[in-house]
Amino acid sequence: MRFAALLLVTLSLVAQDVSPEKPTAFERGVVQEMSDLRVRPRAYAEHLRDQREYFQGFLWKRPGRVPLRTEEGVAALDEAIAFLETVRPVGPLRFNEGLARAARLHAQDIGPRGSIEHLGTDGTRLSVRLNRLGTWHGTIGENIGTLEEDPRQVVIQLLVDDGVPGRGHRHNLFNQDFHQAGAGHAPHREYRVVTVIDYADGFVSNR
Repeated sequence: MRFAALLLVTLSLVAQDVSPEKPTAFERGVVQEMSDLRVRPRAYAEHLRDQREYFQGFLWKRPGRVPLRTEEGVAALDEAIAFLETVRPVGPLRFNEGLARAARLHAQDIGPRGSIEHLGTDGTRLSVRLNRLGTWHGTIGENIGTLEEDPRQVVIQLLVDDGVPGRGHRHNLFNQDFHQAGAGHAPHREYRVVTVIDYADGFVSNR
């Protein structure tokens, strides 16, 4: 989702190991959350229904969080619920440490410069970045989310895809050609935190 924070707050990030070698519990949790969504989409619709009461027009006022302004309001949430009620389940995602390393490196690259682009600082696309770290086959893809530090909220953001034409992030979540995924998390200059998720049919690390 593309949100604009209404309140300026100072949040201290919990110190974390951002080594590209060590996936965190949060990063593993994002992949598990996506896997649960793919396997049981109708059950996941209940999580979205729980969010409806927190919308006031275009404002999303979740308890204990900074109010956020959405582009579509509750309409995008309702559209996502309807999608989950009809979509066919797809296979689960398996956590891949090599993909997690690639995702984390990209998050650490774009975070300090305030970017949410899929291109790296050196102009490289996902395929090139993965080639540097190992061998991939089949279909690959990438999602980028911001602001959220809870795995479920990261996935809800990408699933609802507020303000994104074509719901491209949602398409990636339910792409049946993806069987493995890795998530990477880092501080972000503009949006506090950024989460990058890299997907592949298969990926074998070269280290």
